[in-house]
Amino acid sequence: MIEARGLAKRFTAAKQTVEAVHPLNLDVATGELVALLGPNGAGKSTTIRMLTTLLAPTSGTAYVAGHDVLRRPRDVRLRIGCVGQGNGAGLGHRGRDELISQGRAYGLTTAAARARAAELIASLELQGVADRVVSSLSGGQRRRLDVALGLVHAPQLLFLDEPSTGLDPQNRARLVEHVRRLRADHGTTVVFTTHYLDEADRLAERVVIVDHGRVIADDTPARLKAAHAGDRIALAFDDERAARTAAARAGGVEGAAVERSANRVDVRVAGGARIAPRLLGEFAAHGAAAAEVEVSRPTLDDVFLNLTGRSLREESGDRAAADDGAEDEEKESAA
Repeated sequence: MIEARGLAKRFTAAKQTVEAVHPLNLDVATGELVALLGPNGAGKSTTIRMLTTLLAPTSGTAYVAGHDVLRRPRDVRLRIGCVGQGNGAGLGHRGRDELISQGRAYGLTTAAARARAAELIASLELQGVADRVVSSLSGGQRRRLDVALGLVHAPQLLFLDEPSTGLDPQNRARLVEHVRRLRADHGTTVVFTTHYLDEADRLAERVVIVDHGRVIADDTPARLKAAHAGDRIALAFDDERAARTAAARAGGVEGAAVERSANRVDVRVAGGARIAPRLLGEFAAHGAAAAEVEVSRPTLDDVFLNLTGRSLREESGDRAAADDGAEDEEKESAA
């Protein structure tokens, strides 16, 4: 469905050249659900814009739905749906009318466009708001309408650029469920960008991690976590002496990464649930019994941290907090 080779984009301004996307190779098979995950400014949206013919690459090639994005852009556009970061619907029009107009633009008859609009309104739970002007809808309702607009012509491939940005947690979860059902019911290939770790982990079958315009990892969430981050054993001790003893003993475990801060010790190691009981017994035998212990599985943030030395969760924290703060506005608008 997507075959990109050496796809790159450079921007030049004020005599400075910025490599927004370094040459990348990307393959997406029919029916896949793929996330491009990375911090703001990583090059995710630029990549999507090139693949959807909205931005010409500086170099490289890309075939989308069987057509060259540079030589056959119209053929590409007829076969894809694209939901950008901004609202796609006119604020002064009714949602239903926007869907019908979109269908007509793609060559549907008026009757077929009306029927398709009704189908999408039901599928995306817009029945109660479809006949209201778009400006009166909540952020979550507008985002679902944007997705409906991208699906009017039943595309083979759907691109979603940061689909849940600006939504409260409840509406984010609802949108994730809609996308999951879309793939399950219709076999639609979906490629979406996100900086939300939980969204990529729960929704994507495959995660492509992008940082500073480069693809630094590409695999299933489970394989990424297994390859780049071990289980975490978090321990607390009554005093620093015990913590130092425990850290020294844990350092002898093959493949373990150990960090100590005051009376707390963190151990990263594969098979943490299996190893933890043995470690606790060894600590106690050397007079360093743990007061607290917690074993947790690795996350995609652990993967990003291991690959880049930075926490994606912390880099995206301010924006995520702002999105969570939208919850009151969502509820008020929906009322």
